[in-house]
Amino acid sequence: MKKRRLGSSGLEVSELGYGCMGLNHGYGSGIGRKDAVALIRNAVELGITLFDTAEVYGPYTNEEIVGEALRPVRDQVVIATKFGMNIDNGKMVGTNSHPEQIRAVADASLRRLGIDVIDLFYQHRVDPQVPIEDVAGTVRELIVAGKVRHFGMSEASAATVRRAHVVQPVTALQNEYSLWTRDCESNGIFAVCSELGIGLVAFSPLGRGFLTGTMNKDTAIGESDFRKHLPRFTPQAMAKNQALVDLLKRVAVAKSAAPAQVALAWILARRPWIVPIPGTTKLSRLRENLGAADLQLSADELRDIDRAASAIAVEGARYPEHLMAATGR
Repeated sequence: MKKRRLGSSGLEVSELGYGCMGLNHGYGSGIGRKDAVALIRNAVELGITLFDTAEVYGPYTNEEIVGEALRPVRDQVVIATKFGMNIDNGKMVGTNSHPEQIRAVADASLRRLGIDVIDLFYQHRVDPQVPIEDVAGTVRELIVAGKVRHFGMSEASAATVRRAHVVQPVTALQNEYSLWTRDCESNGIFAVCSELGIGLVAFSPLGRGFLTGTMNKDTAIGESDFRKHLPRFTPQAMAKNQALVDLLKRVAVAKSAAPAQVALAWILARRPWIVPIPGTTKLSRLRENLGAADLQLSADELRDIDRAASAIAVEGARYPEHLMAATGR
C-alpha cells in the first residue's frame, strides 16, 4: 500500500484508511467483537495503517475493539479517536469541548484503547459554547504531556480551523467527502488545507454504502440503522440518486473494476493530501476497496466523471436539519 502525508505535519499513513464505526455502531448491530478484531487485523496485514474510532461509537465499545485488535501491532499503525460530544445514558446529547472534558476524554480513551498516546485526536464537532482557542490550547497541553501526537478537527468551518491552527497546528480535518458530497470543494475546506498544509481525511467516501451499487430504492433499512433517518436514504431520494450509481457502474465496466473502486479512485485523484477511510464489516469488501489504490483514472476519465456528475442533482440533505446545524461552525 502506498503512503500519503496528512498535509505538512509529517504524519504518514496508508493511502486508504479504515473507518471502524460500522463494526458495532450506526448501521445496525454490526458484527461480533471477535469478528471485528479479526477484520481489523486483516486490514493491517493488507497494508492499512490509519484506523479511525471515537468515544461515541458504541458508545465506548468501538474504542475497546480497536484497542484489542491493534495493541499487538501498535508500532505499525496510526490510531485516531475523537472528543467533544456529550454522552448521557448511552446517547449522544450535544457537544462538550470544555477543557476539563477534553482532558477526561483523552484519559478514558487511552484506557479503553490500551495505549500510551493517541496519534490523532479530533474534535468531533465544534462546541459553540467554548472558544476554539481554548480547545486548541487544551490539545496542545495534551501534546506537550505526551498523551496526544496530532490535533484534528471534524466538520468545522474554514474560519474556525484557521483560528485553531494559530494556537495548535491542525494536522487533519475529517469531513464527509465523496462524489455526492462535495461541499469541501466550495466551502473553503480545500483552500484552507492547501494553504495551511492540513490533510483531509474523507469519511463516508462511499456515500454510506449507496455509491457501491449495493443499495437502491427497494432496500429495506432497519430501524436501528441511522441511515433510516437521513434524507438521502428515503426511497424517493435513492431512486433519483441512482443516476450517480449508474455513472459509477458505467466507468467501472470500462475499467474492469467495481463501482466502489471507481468512487475511491476518484477521491484519491482529487488531491495528494486526501485519505479516504471507507468502513466495512466484510473482508471481501475490504479487499475490494483496497483495489482502488491500483485503479488509475486518466485526466480525460476524471473530466468525464466530473462533467457527468455535475449534471446530476443530488436529492436530499446528507443529515437531518438538527445534525446539519452542528456542522460548519
